Amino acid sequence: MRLSCLGHRTQAGSCSSALTSLSPISRILIQSQEKDSSDPDYIPINSRFRCVQEAEETLLIDIAANTHLKASPMEPKDSSSWHQVEKNLPGLSQASSSGALGFEDDFTALSIEEKRNGQNNQAGSRREPPPPPVPQNRQFLREREGSLRDQPKVTNTMRKMFLPSSQSGQREGLIKHLLAKREKAYVNLHNFRFFVGTWNVNGQSPDSSLEPWLVCDSEPPDVYCIGFQELDLSTEAFFYFDSVKEQEWLTAVEKALHPHAKYKKVQMVRLVGMMLLIFAKKDQLSNIREIVTESVGTGVMGKMGNKGGVAVRFVFHNTTFCIVNSHLAAHVEDFERRNQDYKDICARMSFVTPDESLPHVNIMKHDVVIWLGDLNYRLCLPDASEVKSLISKNELQKLLTYDQLNIQRTQKKAFADFTEGEIKFIPTYKYDSKTDRWDSSGKCRVPAWCDRILWRGGNITQLRYGSHMDLKTSDHKPVSALFRIGVKVVDEQKYRKLFEDIVRLMDRMENDFLPSLELSRREFEFQNVKFRQLQKQKFQITNNGQVTCHFSFIPKLNDNHYCKPWLRAEPCEGYLEPDESTDISLDVYVSKDSVTLLNSGEDKIEDILVLHLDRGKDYFLTISGTYLPSCFGTSLEALCRMRRPIREVPVTKLIDLGEDSFLEKEKSVLQMGALDSEEASGTPLQVPKEMWLLVDHLFKHACHQEDLFQTPGMQEELEQIIDCLDTSIPETIPGSNHSVAEALLIFLEALPEPVICYELYQRCLDWSHSSRLCRQVIFQLPRCHRSVFRYLMSFLRELLRYSEDNKVSVTMIAALFSSLLLRPPPNLVTKQSQQDRQRAINFLYSFLLAGDEE
Repeated sequence: MRLSCLGHRTQAGSCSSALTSLSPISRILIQSQEKDSSDPDYIPINSRFRCVQEAEETLLIDIAANTHLKASPMEPKDSSSWHQVEKNLPGLSQASSSGALGFEDDFTALSIEEKRNGQNNQAGSRREPPPPPVPQNRQFLREREGSLRDQPKVTNTMRKMFLPSSQSGQREGLIKHLLAKREKAYVNLHNFRFFVGTWNVNGQSPDSSLEPWLVCDSEPPDVYCIGFQELDLSTEAFFYFDSVKEQEWLTAVEKALHPHAKYKKVQMVRLVGMMLLIFAKKDQLSNIREIVTESVGTGVMGKMGNKGGVAVRFVFHNTTFCIVNSHLAAHVEDFERRNQDYKDICARMSFVTPDESLPHVNIMKHDVVIWLGDLNYRLCLPDASEVKSLISKNELQKLLTYDQLNIQRTQKKAFADFTEGEIKFIPTYKYDSKTDRWDSSGKCRVPAWCDRILWRGGNITQLRYGSHMDLKTSDHKPVSALFRIGVKVVDEQKYRKLFEDIVRLMDRMENDFLPSLELSRREFEFQNVKFRQLQKQKFQITNNGQVTCHFSFIPKLNDNHYCKPWLRAEPCEGYLEPDESTDISLDVYVSKDSVTLLNSGEDKIEDILVLHLDRGKDYFLTISGTYLPSCFGTSLEALCRMRRPIREVPVTKLIDLGEDSFLEKEKSVLQMGALDSEEASGTPLQVPKEMWLLVDHLFKHACHQEDLFQTPGMQEELEQIIDCLDTSIPETIPGSNHSVAEALLIFLEALPEPVICYELYQRCLDWSHSSRLCRQVIFQLPRCHRSVFRYLMSFLRELLRYSEDNKVSVTMIAALFSSLLLRPPPNLVTKQSQQDRQRAINFLYSFLLAGDEE
């Protein structure tokens, strides 16, 4: 192969200066002999790219804005309300929406197959009252979202056909709401003992009995909640493959449970090294229902599971529980990253309930929340000797005044609504493995209380909180707490009487009154909406009628979802008592799933929301605004033809570039030369200037950066980087190396068509066994895609030369970048097997290990 400099003079002086002063690795771009189109292995890319949904990669887990949708049938509505919609919105039946294109919602996406863990759907007969409802806190109502791609269009005829069940469902929902509001009339508190434990095991296997940890009280607990962190530190576990450590530690726990009771596993959930186990006494299993698991990765791009949280929620008798096990960001100085991890987990973790008429529930929408794990908060004291001296003098309370978690809680930056018991044990981190000796390595870590247990809710008493020094397997010591929790147990006789009273009351009220709402405003304008920057506006609704009412946002005719994918209402449904008010937040957030249509001008910040009132009328809300285009989510072809920042390019020119970019792709493959345009006078750039700026920064400043591409950036810095690339051609990129690295990954993830085009995906997998065939596939890429691929491979090979410093491995890089560069076509995402993912990784191996010389 022959190497040459990226020698394209830009119209902007700063860009010309930047591009002509490339550092050595930044200049590596490859000129190759184009393959003849008569080659039998040649694959013409002849289908014009259409904007399609990019589903989450299987190797990655959901972003503050992207988890998997759950499928739920479309809820039918009252026929009279739909007549009103037809009358008032005649043109909306033809209006296109991103929902019709099959976009996943930008805010939550949950895999229903993985999340419905034996949930118990109970159907009550007409003569019997329904099961006691779990009280719903309207302030935390989450929108109930469906897997929109699989739902048929809901026509007016279908709505009329389903009208009887709709009216019945509305009435049943209202009865459940009223029963929950009056719960105190039919429940009694019974005390139960909960054991909660957490241990970071540092990738070790169990080497001794866990009884000193799990059996430290004479009376057996009713429920065990046991969390592990760093269960497996291998690269394979990092990318979500099975781990033998999971079974090893599960077996060790089962052998060490209290001998004076018989237990059965209720649920287990694992994400990489975080595992949470729930056990209960066998005689209590029948009282536990609605068990759901969830996990959130807070690593790079908000997905990688090296940090994050796992959780199990369940209903015990009539009390809702949420148990969260988390492993937050490391390093003494990174307490703000830990705060961000905590907020991300709270914002993104939601659970689907078995009753599909109810919205998703989040962590805080439970009666009892117990949060355990390696929270990684350290001491604000740099001198390890001073800390050890204070520990030896048992001056723990003085040390705790420097504890970062206590400081952040006091400042309400994290865990503000949680309670922690008094700490009377010495720090649980860091020890030399297999000993009780403080860290004696060269780093000499300052001791800290990294491992913690906190809770929120009522009727909770902590009986014990301590560490267990006898266990020396890890560089952390295990921690445990014992709680006495008052659980709500239903008195069936009182419940039945209240149910009958409510039914009689509703019969009288429904005959005399119709529901009514008052809205504080109906028009909303969002100015200067940007990629990945959330905007919120609130309004208030008040029940000005005389009966309890149920409100919900409903889809317009021929739409699958009540709003476009960049918009969300929170809450999207709920109940209001007479004279009661609630605030509704309208959130606008442009993610990778909606950015391309907005960039191209095919979509705009315009929508109409229909707020429906059961047995009442519909209210229409108008959403408008302006959007600022971003290089993120714009095609490689279009970016290579832009010499100026995208914000300086007129919208009409952006549309032209988008429409013509596929032509340039075809001409490149057919060796027909570059496409001329006003914006690209002469030959287009070989790689987008935005990508070159990011990679050049990383090459100059981050080759020795520890944990590069494994530590997430800060959200504020990511916003600054995106703004900087959209508005200028900067000499330096703002933010830390980790933020710049994550910005590069987000750029690749947001591309409407990946670097290796969808049409070549299957051939890449089929030929992944041969490095020679892999190189042949690269010849078939359009010119700019081929240049970008080779440019990135050159940079990554250079990065791997410093793996001892940056802790970057070939396996990690191949797994991470294969999920971004070699994405399956949208119609194959759900069909991608573990073998397919491994073949995609193998495809990159040959380029990373040996280069792409022939």
